[in-house]
Amino acid sequence: MSKLKLTLACGDYEIIKPLKEGTVEADGIELNILTAMDSTTRHWRFLRNEAFDVGEVSCSSYIASKDKGFAFDAIPVFLHRRFRHGFVFINSSKGITKPTDLIGKKVGLKQYQSTAILWLRGLLDHEYGVPFKSIDWYTELAEAVEFTPPPGLRLQRIPDDKSIETMLAEGEIDALIHPDLIQPLIDKDPRVGRLFPNYKQEEIDFFKRTSVFPIMHVMGLKKEINEKYPWAAMNLQIAFEKSKALAMRRMENPRIVPLAWYRESWEEQEEILGTDPWEYGPTPNNLKQIDMLTTFSHEQGLTSRKLSWEDLFLPVSQGHKRGHVFRI
Repeated sequence: MSKLKLTLACGDYEIIKPLKEGTVEADGIELNILTAMDSTTRHWRFLRNEAFDVGEVSCSSYIASKDKGFAFDAIPVFLHRRFRHGFVFINSSKGITKPTDLIGKKVGLKQYQSTAILWLRGLLDHEYGVPFKSIDWYTELAEAVEFTPPPGLRLQRIPDDKSIETMLAEGEIDALIHPDLIQPLIDKDPRVGRLFPNYKQEEIDFFKRTSVFPIMHVMGLKKEINEKYPWAAMNLQIAFEKSKALAMRRMENPRIVPLAWYRESWEEQEEILGTDPWEYGPTPNNLKQIDMLTTFSHEQGLTSRKLSWEDLFLPVSQGHKRGHVFRI
């Protein structure tokens, strides 16, 4: 019997390594796994070009695509999470020492719709008293999903011959929210610093208050795949769960990573975040995070309404006490 052949595009993570190497297989599915693309390219090619059957995609852009009726569904597999307080960068000469100093300032963005940036705008607004409409926003990239800015949002694209990172270093903008570490910071350019110098402690304190380890990406699936093969989404979900479980067991061994204090960092993570901070599925914490993101998305004009978990994700329950965990 031939297997369903699907192309999957995602990041080259340790937690998908067993799936990529064939140690884990999705029942009835043969996966062609692509991992060489950067995130923003992959998101564009999946949402705009429908280039892959299954794709790891920006959670924010996926939410916007569902609001606009794009032909995609998703399963609750979250390959990428990241705390983001360390990704608000400032020009050191602007006198910015606290979040409210951003009010009335010029702040750059890679793109308005990025999940990392959606999280940070929402947290600045809800946790630090910085309304997103109190800032002049400057973006560098076209959005993965087009949207109409809400009334009162001051948003403009920079010219193609400019770099948002260079603009920060040279003082053309006052601050920059970016999903990646920016080159001036890597180069230790004294003109650039962080809004939260002690960002790790800020992130730990945020987690202790909220239990949120921010979801960045979801696993998108072409709607036609689910409609034609309704069993495929569940089998993919199970395969991703198995792959993560195997990878996490392997990574407990400090010998596999060339870091002197790797095991100590692993134990610190477990002490702060628990034993499975990368959990998949409709867990209470994941439900809470998606609710936060859909709230931010609607508040910030990316969606016309607040979407629910059920609007976004295919059901992945096999029934109460059914499946491999409770089998007797």
